[in-house]
Amino acid sequence: MGKDMLSTMKYISTIPFSGLFNWSVQYLSDSKIAFNKAYPMMRIGEFLKRNKTAISIQDGTRYKRVTIRMRNGGVVPRDEVMGENIGTKKQFLVSEGQFILSKIDARNGAMGIIPKVLDGAVVTQDFLSYDIDTTKVNPQYFVLVCTTKQFIEFCQSCSSGTTNRQRIDEAQFLNIKVPVPSIEEQNKLVENYNNIINESHIRFSKGLIKARETRAYLSECIGVEELHPNGTREEVTMFDIIQFHQIHEWSVEKILSNNIYVSTKYKTINLNSNKSLYMDIKRGKSPKYAKESNVFILNQKCIRWGTIDIQYAKKIDHIWLESISKEYLTQEGDILINSTGEGTIGRSVVVNKDNVGLLYDSHILLLRLNKNYVDPQYFVHVFNSSYGQDQVNYVKSAKTTKQTELGIENLKRILIPIPPIEIQHRIAQKLTIMKKKVENLQQTDEYYLKAISNFESQIFE
Repeated sequence: MGKDMLSTMKYISTIPFSGLFNWSVQYLSDSKIAFNKAYPMMRIGEFLKRNKTAISIQDGTRYKRVTIRMRNGGVVPRDEVMGENIGTKKQFLVSEGQFILSKIDARNGAMGIIPKVLDGAVVTQDFLSYDIDTTKVNPQYFVLVCTTKQFIEFCQSCSSGTTNRQRIDEAQFLNIKVPVPSIEEQNKLVENYNNIINESHIRFSKGLIKARETRAYLSECIGVEELHPNGTREEVTMFDIIQFHQIHEWSVEKILSNNIYVSTKYKTINLNSNKSLYMDIKRGKSPKYAKESNVFILNQKCIRWGTIDIQYAKKIDHIWLESISKEYLTQEGDILINSTGEGTIGRSVVVNKDNVGLLYDSHILLLRLNKNYVDPQYFVHVFNSSYGQDQVNYVKSAKTTKQTELGIENLKRILIPIPPIEIQHRIAQKLTIMKKKVENLQQTDEYYLKAISNFESQIFE
């Protein structure tokens, strides 16, 4: 065979006529998944049988509905609604143990097994459910195969329609061949996967215990009992006394809250009562954004619980930035606090040496403490605790709207127990170490990635 012919052959691919399930070059070229050839291959349709148990939705009857999370996130309850509130009257019943996929989101790995809690739930025709021949396939093994990156990419080639509404072609899906080891080997692969995931769950549980110990340590140190979710002490009395000089507002709610937040160990004060505690407090700037720029501004998403995440920062006009006074730029030891937003309000962080010289927008407050009196890290530990956050919920305005506001004046009203500075340093250092242990224990991503990697190394070449 000549060199020209050999050169041409590398651009030619062949496929048996029996494998032509789709007259699409993209489908045929993308459909080669490098599965491990050591395992026998089987068409999905050989062990899945379509469930078509139809039901007519009736008014006056309550129905459970289904949501499938993407990329092996599980099949979970969506809601329970009365029949009269369901627009599509023709639906299908699903049963525990069935395999289910979303026709629209299968291309994103929305597949899974119906759990016991959703036995008898209803789904629309946009969901496909199947009985599984468990003599051939372990259901969890099959789900793990279907939610690998390679398989999901292949499913995208089996989907048609507009970008956001592509639906998988059922016939093509059922004709996909996947590796099917013996049931014993499938069970072993699943067991190995679950062992790693269970290890991460154990570590996460230990993290929860350590988090409780951390909260208890802080409460003991500052002389304030841990608050219940409703912001009250465990023991509630019918009669309480508060000194007149502690009453700042004629409101039962405010008077009682001030009594709750008083420390039994140290003087409990706020920034209003002692202005020597801080050097500066200000709101950030309303930014002038730019599509293309090498400078950015911090926003609420950047301020996490004790950390700054730059990935959420927005690009701004560099000429506009030059017009901003340098006094607005962050300094080491500054505290940034989210001032607005449901779910983001009250999050605070100490600026470290890696985040000096940054600008923050008008939804963020900067607090520059007098470090001779208050350790910034100690302040943030207390402020981010349930003790501090419960006060944020008390003082924030606009409670009847979704857009809540902390603001400078409200921030100044937050009570903080102030021990001697040396004790603040010790508390802050200890809490930083304890919270780092909690964070390490609750980092489960590496275990999930390890479990997936180990599984994929067995079924792919």
